Amino acid sequence: MNKVHVKTGDTVVILSGKDKGKKGKVLQVSPKERKVIIEGLNIATKHVKPRNAQQQGGIVEAEAAMYADKVQVVCPKCGKTTRIAHKILADGSKVRVCKNDGCGEEF
Repeated sequence: MNKVHVKTGDTVVILSGKDKGKKGKVLQVSPKERKVIIEGLNIATKHVKPRNAQQQGGIVEAEAAMYADKVQVVCPKCGKTTRIAHKILADGSKVRVCKNDGCGEEF
């Protein structure tokens, strides 16, 4: 079973590559491939052929998938990048917790 530390909707910072240091929102997570797609980042050009007479072909720019271990989650409360801890509540449910000093925000 493949697990990924980010979820759809998380704000993340890219740690390496051409978009290093940029923040973005996670649009899609693929745990099987261990990849994520981030809104507006890791843009790749793709040559598209028209499928019928009405459709236009050309060069299209789209977000490409990148490995999840190249991104780090940003805490919604303190605004810093953080590793994620897990905390089990009294009712048995599990929540993600910010590991930064003095924060401890559950998200």
